[in-house]
Amino acid sequence: MKVFLRGLFNKAPKNRIWELDAFRGVCIICVVIIHVVFDMRYFFSMNFTPPQWFNFIQEYGGILFVILSGICITLGHHNIFRGIVVAVCALLVTAATLIVGDPEVYIFFGVLHLLAFCMLTYSLYRKLPWPAILAIGIVFVALGFYFKTLTVEQPYLFPLGLKAESFQAGDFFPIFPNTGYFMIGVVLGKTLYKKKETLFKKVDPHFFLIRFFSFCGRHSLIIYLLQQPVTFGLFYVIQFFKGLGSK
Repeated sequence: MKVFLRGLFNKAPKNRIWELDAFRGVCIICVVIIHVVFDMRYFFSMNFTPPQWFNFIQEYGGILFVILSGICITLGHHNIFRGIVVAVCALLVTAATLIVGDPEVYIFFGVLHLLAFCMLTYSLYRKLPWPAILAIGIVFVALGFYFKTLTVEQPYLFPLGLKAESFQAGDFFPIFPNTGYFMIGVVLGKTLYKKKETLFKKVDPHFFLIRFFSFCGRHSLIIYLLQQPVTFGLFYVIQFFKGLGSK
């Protein structure tokens, strides 16, 4: 808790671009909201008619997060190492969902798997001119939409976005089209953030809400990994005592 409060109230490192951290923080908070709602449905069979903003977040929030990640990778270093770390975290998430044992919550190729793939393959095209990266990204997105119209018999092609009828997953971010969105983010990073500085110089990054979301954005991986076990465990305990009370 001390580390959290210290990071929340201290100034962000000078080499950070505040709006990227803040926007990523907004995205990870939205992910937390979606997961909490899913957990409430899963444990308590709650009927929930989502408002329009929730539907928007659920539909497009992941895409925005992937695009932001594409922007950020053009500004950072040690991408291979970071990709390996994210890949290990992704495998841990998969193992945890398999332990739960419910196909509804299985995560075989979620957002962490995708980001690990994107980080580890970024070096293959990072020196290409941005128009070429943009063209490849658009092709990847188009392929992804085409793959959504197909059903295959081979059950192990799902990382590409080719799903068998029996495929189930609680979180699914296939290579096509999502690597295309990541590449679009790379293009934005190479153009809009070519100077590696904020685009909003007149905004005060020390405003409390900006600090909060920026802090969440800088620690989005930790928040993603901890949030689901915490809420899942909490709701499990509530359900357990609720069951005892009804006997």
